[in-house]
Amino acid sequence: MEKKDKIISIIIGFLIGVFFFIILKNIGIEIPHSWLLPIIFSPLALLGMFIVSLLGKKFLIFLQAGKFLLVGALNTFIDLGILNALMWLSGISSGIWFPVFKGISFLIATLNSYFWNKHWTFEKRKKVFAKKEFSKFLAVTSVGLFLNIGIASLVVNTIGPQFGITKELWATIGALSATLFAWVWNFLSSKFIVFKG
Repeated sequence: MEKKDKIISIIIGFLIGVFFFIILKNIGIEIPHSWLLPIIFSPLALLGMFIVSLLGKKFLIFLQAGKFLLVGALNTFIDLGILNALMWLSGISSGIWFPVFKGISFLIATLNSYFWNKHWTFEKRKKVFAKKEFSKFLAVTSVGLFLNIGIASLVVNTIGPQFGITKELWATIGALSATLFAWVWNFLSSKFIVFKG
């Protein structure tokens, strides 16, 4: 495993822990010593990267899928973390503002995704901004955006909270379910359309 992969894995694990902490605070789940989450997730991300780097020695797609999964985990936690921060700041967790908050959080996570997947997962390190590549990325992301907001809004605003779950937790569940559906689309389209080669 390369040194940069180790460093990036540790950074991503740390950031996942930070956003996980924000999510837990908003949905009201108390975990003892939750402030340690960034410190706990850093070595876990490193361990995961070590395992996929071993698999990636035989088949590059395993290494790329592992990196994509780690970046995807960060994107998910950025998405959910920003969504939960917006809900906490506004006191709104459903209705007309939920899709707006979800759109904002998704777009920020998407920009993060583009950066990490271009420069790390698929290692397309052109110094010059590639307008055609970014256009493809925006087209693919637009489909992901509609999938993400549509599924999350369906769960949050149409189905509504179930089983006595709080609105904040239900909004997070809705956002997470949308992310799971969009993950396959995002990987395949990034691999074979945006960063092919």
